[in-house]
Amino acid sequence: MITEGIVAFCNLAETEFYNGKDTGKYNITLTLDEADASVLREEGVHVKDYEDKDGNIHKQRKFSSKYPIDVLDLDDNVVSKHIPYGSKVRVKWKIGNPHPQWGTSTYLEKVRILELSERTNTDDEPF
Repeated sequence: MITEGIVAFCNLAETEFYNGKDTGKYNITLTLDEADASVLREEGVHVKDYEDKDGNIHKQRKFSSKYPIDVLDLDDNVVSKHIPYGSKVRVKWKIGNPHPQWGTSTYLEKVRILELSERTNTDDEPF
């Protein structure tokens, strides 16, 4: 499956650390438009609501892999895995088995950068 979104968090150059522990997974969290969020929900994937500092609600989903992921530009060149917050990307992923409590997993396969953000301040709150 293919999903487009705006990068909120990116851990593709190294595995994610959560509460001081290595999760052993590479991942990217995207802010989605309602159409993409609806497609994911129809597949049984949980989409989270994120409330920004202005009280606006945005849809977000994390895509992850236990293996390093290729990041490509529009010309199919492999590029840096450090994707800045606010960049527009397209992710290729496969659907996992459904779980009654946690929903369906989203296994990340590739990332294509559509528009690279020039933001460098990582202290900004996502959206």
